[in-house]
Parts: sequence; structure tokens; C-alpha cells
Amino acid sequence: PKMKEDNCLHAALICLGMLYYSHALGTEKLSHSRPSLHGHHEKGKEGQVLHRSKRGWVWNQFFVIEEYTGPDPVLVGRLHSDIDSGDGNIKYILSGEGAGIIFVIDDKSGNIHATKTLDREERAQYTLTAQAVDRNTNRPLEPPSEFIVKVQDINDNPPEFLHENYHANVPERSNVGTSVIQVTASDADDPTYGNSAKLVYSILEGQPYFSVEAQTGIIRTALPNMDREAKEEYHVVIQAKDMGGHMGGLSGTTKVTITLTDVNDNPPKFPQSVYQMSVSEAAVPGEEVGRVKAKDPDIGENGLVAYSIIDGDGMDMFEITTDYETQEGVVKLKKTLDYETKKSYSLKVEAANVHIDPKFISNGPFKDTVTVKIAVEDADEPPVFLKPSYIFEVQENAASGTVVGKVHAKDPDAANSAIRYSIDRHTDLERYFVINAEDGNIKTIKALDREEIAWHNISVFAVEVHKQHQEAKVPVAIKVVDVNDNAPKFAAAYEAFVCENARSNQQFITISADDKDDSANGPRFIFSLPPEIIHNPNFTLRDNRDNTASVLVRREGFSRQKQDLYLLPIVISDGGLPPLSSTNTLTVRVCGCDGGGSLLSCSAEAFALNAGLSTGALIAILACIVILLVIVVLFVTLKRQKKEPLIVFEEEDVRENIITYDDEGGGEEDTEAFDIATLQNPDGINGFIPRKDIKPEYQYMPRPGLRPAPNSVDVDDFINTRIQEADNDPTAPPYDSIQIYGYEGRGSVAGSLSSLESATTDSDLDYDYLQNWGPRFKKLADLYGSKDTFDDDS
Repeated sequence: PKMKEDNCLHAALICLGMLYYSHALGTEKLSHSRPSLHGHHEKGKEGQVLHRSKRGWVWNQFFVIEEYTGPDPVLVGRLHSDIDSGDGNIKYILSGEGAGIIFVIDDKSGNIHATKTLDREERAQYTLTAQAVDRNTNRPLEPPSEFIVKVQDINDNPPEFLHENYHANVPERSNVGTSVIQVTASDADDPTYGNSAKLVYSILEGQPYFSVEAQTGIIRTALPNMDREAKEEYHVVIQAKDMGGHMGGLSGTTKVTITLTDVNDNPPKFPQSVYQMSVSEAAVPGEEVGRVKAKDPDIGENGLVAYSIIDGDGMDMFEITTDYETQEGVVKLKKTLDYETKKSYSLKVEAANVHIDPKFISNGPFKDTVTVKIAVEDADEPPVFLKPSYIFEVQENAASGTVVGKVHAKDPDAANSAIRYSIDRHTDLERYFVINAEDGNIKTIKALDREEIAWHNISVFAVEVHKQHQEAKVPVAIKVVDVNDNAPKFAAAYEAFVCENARSNQQFITISADDKDDSANGPRFIFSLPPEIIHNPNFTLRDNRDNTASVLVRREGFSRQKQDLYLLPIVISDGGLPPLSSTNTLTVRVCGCDGGGSLLSCSAEAFALNAGLSTGALIAILACIVILLVIVVLFVTLKRQKKEPLIVFEEEDVRENIITYDDEGGGEEDTEAFDIATLQNPDGINGFIPRKDIKPEYQYMPRPGLRPAPNSVDVDDFINTRIQEADNDPTAPPYDSIQIYGYEGRGSVAGSLSSLESATTDSDLDYDYLQNWGPRFKKLADLYGSKDTFDDDS
């Protein structure tokens, strides 16, 4: 039906165009008597101005309908000059846009025809120029006159939308009439002529949810409270029709996909009223107990839910966090549980929207609550020590079996299993301690020495008797209490020096002491001389009462020649209970000093040398000795580097000089070949080549057991023994026993054994005897027999 309406419309437009053209042609004929084609003024011969009468139509504009498909060219119009008398002397010429190609003129009658179908959408008008000239002389009879040919529009273009598909969004729950999107279509027809380009929009699909404004193409919502959770996407088809939407107009469509965007119009809701969970009492804080989830059909930030615990007896024991990826509430353990103390807990959990839209607050409240019941499961727990660590003390040197202390653990389970104790031997490698497996008493096995180890850090295990895998471990620190069992001694190996010219009561050294015991049994130190030498005539001692003592000279004048060394015993006592003391010997040397008290020499021998030789003389003597030693070393070195003869002949060194060479031999000419297998070197077979190209600098001792008995008559054994000795003796000549033969031999007199060319070569050999060898050798006889023989046989 639509195609039929379009054909009728085209036919009507063509009829209207033809009527309009006939009217224009009739009007044109009325202008035959007009003086010219243009509207200028002319002057008469007498100078009188002649005025052209006003025409009743626009003379310089013609019309032609587009898309005309008739059989004959379309008559656009007719040009006629007033000076044309009809005798054919006037020639009409047409020039300008499309002249001669689209528009042609009859040069006699002035009729203009359009030879091609015109499309207004390609070009709406053409500007042409017409002129009348003398046919014979081509002299212009009138000035050129310009006119316009307009292409008259018909409705031949349907409306087209800017996009084939549109996408738009509108919030759900929007009010009726909310603008969604504007769609725009365009029509290539002439908007200034008729209704060919007058468009009207209508909706073909999408009712009753949306509507469109007929003139503007704006799509609006048509239903209230559209719910995204019910339907999120809509497909709308919009039509644009020209001719003002009337019948016969052309149309175009486009598809619009409209998506409802989410708003927070739904509160979260738990799918059940109670959640049941369980957790072992062995769980550690931070461990996940379970998850709850409140469903919110909204999406994005509108569906975000935050969880919190608002009530319950487990608020202190549990906590809840929000997993925003899954929108779940994660219940976690906050503190350690004890099944024997409390077996269940209850929580009241709330789920609330994070973002709330004030427009929909009436739909609230946007939160929900649920009860979470958590059951505590009994776990087989390991033993628990009453203390996290133990510290004991024991005196050093205590007898074996001394009790150090006691540890205690218990089974926290309801069964209250018996406990057995043991020491981690990795922490007590020397086995100083032992523990009673029943009661946890720790005792010593051997005496302890505080000066060796002041603290012992061991670990004690507690294991359930019936469940060996359940064990606990506790650190035990044992302090060894000090006992005054070490006497004080000199803090260093003191060696004192006193000048021969020392003055009386002159201090020459200060000493101190050291004690391995603790400070309670060490300082303060008391220094004194033994009672038997308290009145020593040479030296005296003064206790400085600060754990040091000063040694002083009692008399004046010492002589190295008489006595150069004195041994002074000193008694040192500590402050322990009871106190301990020790006698230490101080070595005092007598030295020679200058006037300022500086030491010069401290030995009697040096004193004697100083009397005869000076220091410079001693240095000169030492230098001479060093030079002589250097000369001797150089001489010995040069002598060793002297080259010795390569071969050393000894009268008693009688050996066969056996030469072993690894060559192929001289062929059949080598008539002196013999079996040398008994002379082969067994070490050489294994890859060991003992001989060198130079004489070694060490002598080889023959291996025992290789030399045969003197009276042995086995020549092979004798030769093999001598070969092994020679091969393994790097000093035995020759030092280079490799023999190289660079030829293979001159070959065999028998020539080649190949039979490939036997039939073609001249051979001196006679194979006729093969004929007598019987039928088995007949084939060979045929191959190698003489030609005459063949003839005879044939």
C-alpha cells in the first residue's frame, strides 16, 4: 500500500508540473511582441526614450521538475526576441552552466529542453546566458541576457536519522515526562517548498513506557515508578515521517536502547532470621568463624552494605568486618575461647546501606538485623604450664642431685590427663640437669661452675600420657650462684725494672689483681708481703686500698754484676666469705739507667759487652755475616742450575736397549718381524708413559718383588721384569724412545687381489687349472679361464 501511495504522489506531482509548465509557456507566448529579452531601456532615433511595458511574470527564471522520467526531453521554456520576424535570420545561442550538456536550445525557435533527469538534491539551480545573433554574420543583435533555471523539488528522499542506534540512560523511579534523549532526523528534500521536508516523529515500539514529542524528537518517560530491579533495559523504535506525517509521506526509523540507572530504593534484607556457626576453642584470634549476607537488589554504591555487632554476649569475643567484594559480613574471633568456661555465644548483627538517597527515605529503614549463634567446640588442647617461663637458682659446686626447682603443667581439657615431663636435650647437651617425669622437679647431675657457665637456659616438655602428640614447651633459666672458690691473681704477667741508682722509697711499679669470682667474692683486694720476708731489705709494699698496690725500693744502690734479678712474693686476699688468698711472684730486674732515669740495659751480659765493643761494631759484624750468607746461597743456586749430561753411563748398569715402536711395519719385505707381545709395556697399555724427554732430577727406586731370582732360566720373565724396570725408571736411557716410520712399504708382488677388473687387464697368471677342480669351481673357471679354453669348451 505504501508503494502504491508513493506512485500516486509522483503522478500527481508530474501533472501539477505539466500544468505549471503550460501556464508558463502560454505566458511566454504573450511576450512575442516584447521588444527584447532583457529589461533595459532603448532610445529612439530622435532621442526619445522608449519605456518597456511591465511583464506579468518573472522573465529571467524558469522551472523544471526534478526526476522527470518521460520519453521526451522536458521543455524548460522559450526565448524569443522582438526583432525576430520569423524569417530564420536570427540565431539563438545558449551558454552557461550545463549549456549543451543538460540544456540545449533550438537556435531557430529558441525552445530550451532538458536532456537529462535532474536531481534537486545534487543541484538546485543553473545560471544560463542567452543571446540573439545574426545567423549569417554572427553579429549580436542584442546584449546577452542572463536567466536562472530552478529545479523544482518533489518528495523523493525519506528522512534519515543521524545515528542508526541510540543509547540513553534514565534513573529508575523517574517522574512522568522526564526527558531521556532527543533524536534528530534530516530530509534531503527542499524545506522551503511544500511539505517534503516537514518531519513528524512518532513512537512505533516502547509504549507505554516512553513517548516522543512529534515536532522535536525528544523521548520522555510515560510511566511512573519504573523499577530497574524489575526491568533494566528497554528497546524503543522512533519513526520520522515527512509531508507533515500525512499519508503518502516517506519515513525513516531508528532504534533507541534505554537503560534504567539504579537508585537506592531497596533496603538490605537478610534471607533468614538466625545464623548458626561454630568455632573450635583452639582457634586463634583473627580466625574467621563464619559469614552472613544481607541481600540488596541495588547495584554499585547503592548496594553497599556495612555490617556491625550491636548487641549480644559475644560482643567482646567476636568482631565483624565487611567484605566489599562479596558484600558479606565476616565474623572473626577476637579473643581466645575456652570450651570449659563458656560453650556458646549470641550476637545481634546489623546490616545497613552505606549511601542513602533522601528521595526514597520513606522506603526505609535501609537496614536489617539478624541473630548469630556461635557454638564453641571442644578441642584437644596441649598441656599448659602455670607460668610462661621459670627462673631458678643453684649454687656452684653443689653436690649431684641438688634440687634446682619445680615446673608444673596441667591438661586444660575436661579429661585432665596425667602429664609427663622431659628436658629438651638440645638445650642441655652437657647433661647438667635431670627432671622427674612425674612431678617436674629439676635436679643437678654434676657440679656446676659459675666461672665456666653462669646461666643455663634449658627447655622442658610437658606431654599428655595418653596423647603423645599433645605437648607444651616452657623455657627454664637456671642461675648459678657464685661461691668464693677462686683466689685472686695478678691482673697481668708483671715484670718490674729498677735502676741501679734507684733512691730509697722510690716507687717503680703499681700492680692490680683479678678474681674470677663474682664481685661479692672478689674485690676488695688486700696486698701484703709474706710474713717471712715482711722486713725484706730490698723492697717494700704499699696497699693503695683501691684494689692496687705500689712496690717501692727500700735501699739505695743495686749492682747488675752482683745480682741482676730479684723474685718478690706478694700475697693477695679477696673479700669473700671465707676469704681466699694466693701468693704471686713479681720479677724485678736491675737495669742500667741514665741520669734522667731512662733504661739503658737490663742484663749483665750486655753490661760486659758494652765494656769492650760499641754498638756500631756489633752492627758491622752482623752485616758481614749476612753478606757471607748471601754469597753462599747464590753459589749453591748457580751450581744446581748447571746442566748435567743427558745420559749417565754406569759400568754396572747393563740393560738391553729395547726399542718399542708402534707402526704398521714394512709389509712382506719385513722378514725380521717377531712376536714382541712378551715385551709390551703393561703400564703403557693403561695410558701411563713414564719416560720423559729430559732427565728427571730424582732417582727412581725399583719396586721390590719385580726382579727375578738370579738363577732364573725363564727368559720371558727375565725380559718382562727388565722391561718393567726400564719403563718405570725415569732415569734409564733412552729418554725419547718414539720411533716414527713415514712409509708403508713398496707393496706385495702379488698385486691387487681385487677381481673387479680381472677380465680386462693383462695378467700373467694362468687359471686353466680351475677346469680340473670339478663342477663346484666351474663358475670360477668360466670367469678366469683363458679364451682358448672357452673356445674349446664351446
